[in-house]
Amino acid sequence: MPRAEVGTPKYLANKMKSKGLQRLRWYCQVCEKQCRDENGFKCHAQSEAHLRQMLVVGEHAGRHIADFSSQFQHEFVQLLSRRFGTKRVFANRVYQEFIQDKHHLHMNATRWVTLTEFAKHLGRTGVARVDETEKGWFIAWIDNSPKALAKQEASMKKERATMSDEQRERILIEEQIERAKEQAESEGSGSGSGSASPPVEEQGLRREEGAEKVVLSLSTKPAAPATSTTAPAAGGLKLNPLKPAVNPLKRQNVFKASLTAKSPDSRSTGIDKKRPATTLPAAERLILEERERKRRKMEKEGIAT
Repeated sequence: MPRAEVGTPKYLANKMKSKGLQRLRWYCQVCEKQCRDENGFKCHAQSEAHLRQMLVVGEHAGRHIADFSSQFQHEFVQLLSRRFGTKRVFANRVYQEFIQDKHHLHMNATRWVTLTEFAKHLGRTGVARVDETEKGWFIAWIDNSPKALAKQEASMKKERATMSDEQRERILIEEQIERAKEQAESEGSGSGSGSASPPVEEQGLRREEGAEKVVLSLSTKPAAPATSTTAPAAGGLKLNPLKPAVNPLKRQNVFKASLTAKSPDSRSTGIDKKRPATTLPAAERLILEERERKRRKMEKEGIAT
């Protein structure tokens, strides 16, 4: 049956029936004809026009499929970049907007059977960033144009110019720490292949076994009695340890010596002359003063007679 001419009632009726999306498996990309059911597609596949087109395509089938695939990818990526930009979007949403045009290139003519394989191909070629979630596959276009690269470089320069000195120092310190870690790991792997180095002993305060314990006491100790330990003098002379040592730099009390020389009754009293008067008891000192007063009185009376 020949195709209805443009403008005839049959042509308009066919257009009204084919309004909206049709089944993909009933579309012939070689003849660019959409069939409404399986029977119509079967009749089209047996038609003379279709067989003649298939003979032309069969001579170079790989080239035709590659052309269809590149054209489909170009139109899909063009819609993705213009409609969504570099935003992360659901892959099926982009495909639904792509097939709204009835005259678009259909996927059954390409080398990709499903949309999942096409999304994986975009991720492998670096055209878009692809990730799989529970909801499905998401894609985000990667802008590699020279204009976008120049804009990105200009924005990076602006950020570096506006960055404060403190942030720059922090970034430099982080980079140095990372390099030090990498160097330490490389040195550790190199030394691990050779002989193992002995472990470094920790140095600290340690008390040896058998050492005396150090005891700190804050209480005051009683003063020890002064004991003079005198060494033997030159010439073999030994000093009496019970006799207090005489300081050679200390001068002798002249008045005390004359007082002891004038007292004739010092022997009769039985008091040691060498003992100073300040060390005598009070009673003995009074007796000595009384005797001295009587002696002076007797001497005055003898001089008067």
